[in-house]
Amino acid sequence: MFLAFAFVQINDPDPLLWIAIYGVMAVVCIMAAYKYYIKPLLWILLAGFIAYMIILWPGLQEWLRQEDKGVLFDEGMKMQFPYIEESREFLGLLICVIVLGVQILRSRKQLSNA
Repeated sequence: MFLAFAFVQINDPDPLLWIAIYGVMAVVCIMAAYKYYIKPLLWILLAGFIAYMIILWPGLQEWLRQEDKGVLFDEGMKMQFPYIEESREFLGLLICVIVLGVQILRSRKQLSNA
């Protein structure tokens, strides 16, 4: 999933950042499939993504105030308003944070079973 996310970022206004974010998440998931967790990396990524979400929070709030919530998924509105891109980025980071949280919990279970 994250590899597909990284691929579609080619046309994004800031493609290198988002390809890196989703690429790192793909690596984290591949490592987790083999039950290999680098806990400091997971925590650093989690903290960094949450910090970036805080930066993007005003854009998400602006989107939530809009009557037409579907504008977030309308390709024609891509760059008309900055809050649209910021909200999309916030939601992408939210997916990353959820996956990282699951991986952190799984890494704790693995340690307690060892």
